[in-house]
Amino acid sequence: MDRTQLVAAVRRGDPEAVTALLEAGAAPDTVADDGLPVLCLAVAAFDTAVACALVEGGADPDRQLPDGTTPLIRAIEGGSPAMATAVLGREPRLRLAAADREQLLALARRWYERGAEDELRDRTGDHGPADRSRVMDDDYNHVTQLTLDGLTVRGGHGAILTDLEWAFRILTPVDELVARAVAQREPDHVDWSSARWVLCERRSEETWPALTTYRRSPDPQHRVFVLDVLLGFLLSPSSRLNSYETETAELLVAWATDGEDDPGVLADVLRVLSETEHPKSTDVGLRYAGHPAPHVRTQVPDLLLSWDTPPPPLGAAARAALLLLAGDEDWGVRTEAGRAMIAAQDGSADFRDVVVGLLRDPVAGVRACIAEAVAGSPDRSTAVADALVSLLDEDDFGTRLNAAYGLLRRHHPHTGEAIDRVGPLNRPGFEHDHRVSACWSWKWEHDR
Repeated sequence: MDRTQLVAAVRRGDPEAVTALLEAGAAPDTVADDGLPVLCLAVAAFDTAVACALVEGGADPDRQLPDGTTPLIRAIEGGSPAMATAVLGREPRLRLAAADREQLLALARRWYERGAEDELRDRTGDHGPADRSRVMDDDYNHVTQLTLDGLTVRGGHGAILTDLEWAFRILTPVDELVARAVAQREPDHVDWSSARWVLCERRSEETWPALTTYRRSPDPQHRVFVLDVLLGFLLSPSSRLNSYETETAELLVAWATDGEDDPGVLADVLRVLSETEHPKSTDVGLRYAGHPAPHVRTQVPDLLLSWDTPPPPLGAAARAALLLLAGDEDWGVRTEAGRAMIAAQDGSADFRDVVVGLLRDPVAGVRACIAEAVAGSPDRSTAVADALVSLLDEDDFGTRLNAAYGLLRRHHPHTGEAIDRVGPLNRPGFEHDHRVSACWSWKWEHDR
């Protein structure tokens, strides 16, 4: 097979073509015009998808290059955690000798401790400032990209060091992982997310107290990081023996009950607590229903609901709190209260009147969110249906779609007209939307 096909596919960033060519017999370590294997092209371009395709297809990440490096070393120096993970491959602890593992760890640690910009200056001999930009390293987390004298790296070496340690089964002290995370002070930075992921994987009697002691740290970022890890415990449960779900719920209730002086952190405490099923969640919610910070009050409605299906009747205090929050001056609080009232399936006239009022709220964002929540609700009242009809003239496509979908589910006599008023259904991004599919099905059945 002509090697230029694989080189071209790598250069244009086409992982599907790369996989197809490898399956057809292309050599995974094909050399490009610069004398380096094509894996190095992907590494230099920060093309994680292509690098994954090459490594999965047999490309050697440990191949010695003319300058003494390897594709894996180049990936680590490049500072992209996503790329380093892709090139690291499977079972690196078994593949790499102890000395090689130590070399990779030392390399990542040097770049992290010195800083990517200082390393760039040494590599280029240029002591001016590097051009900086914020880029997404994967679908969820960002990193700083630096360019100096034509050489580009990313500043994710803290995450790379964390990922390598975990891959090599090194239990980094919890204090060190916390320090790496909060150094960036941004929960969507790669250093933060890698430390969080590793700590979520390391649930144990040793990790738990070392982590949760930061609950009382004077630095709010430490407390936010603890909450982020606890949320990971709840959303990615491990085995029943070490899930720490009960311990997490108890800690959150105590944290909220003892009081948290930072409103932002308190809002996070309540948000994470709402992911649990603790019997005192309602009491905590009632405690903060009148908090002066809107972003704290926004977290309260979820705490007033039960996770049972169907939900049991709300207590008098919870009902009163929801009715009060539904009239809050902050539109975000009103929205969350309305959603909770819809989820409660209360069926009472006062709840229905409030929901109808929120469907006619002066803030478009409230109308949009409540329309989405009420569209699939069991409430089949005329008042709710009439309010949905009134939303068919909204500027927002999603609001019109939710209104039509809600009418469709209620077998409303004007469903056909409602679907027509939504506008063209074949919009980019809505190809697999269940509401669009329901509208198409209704039209097909009606036309037939």
